[in-house]
Amino acid sequence: MLFGKALCADKYRAMGGCFVYVVIYQLKEKKVAKVFIYEVFELLSQIRAVDSESEFSKDWLGRSECYLRTLRFKQKEPSVGTLAICASKLQHYGKRMILTEDHKRIGDQFLKLSEKCHKHINAQSEAKWLVS
Repeated sequence: MLFGKALCADKYRAMGGCFVYVVIYQLKEKKVAKVFIYEVFELLSQIRAVDSESEFSKDWLGRSECYLRTLRFKQKEPSVGTLAICASKLQHYGKRMILTEDHKRIGDQFLKLSEKCHKHINAQSEAKWLVS
């Protein structure tokens, strides 16, 4: 929390507790993003839509085949743009799957994951404009 204290001491002193809330919220959201992206990967693996992290990175995140592995190695979070691509694909396929009896349950899961991703994107975006 040293980072939050340093920023809060100068530029954001007038905001008081509000800034601390934003920092805490961002920290919680970052953990959610990392867990979320693996949750999507696991679901897609279970239904055999992807065979590997490399395939998931290319086909569902719109990134290079080493993207997920690099995030894990560098302990980084997926970018908002990457999450937006993933959310869009989940929503696109989810809407189509819920129209079929055989795939309705998986379509619902896709839509729930898409919504979760959109909420995270909104929270990340809000956190950026709130502190600037």
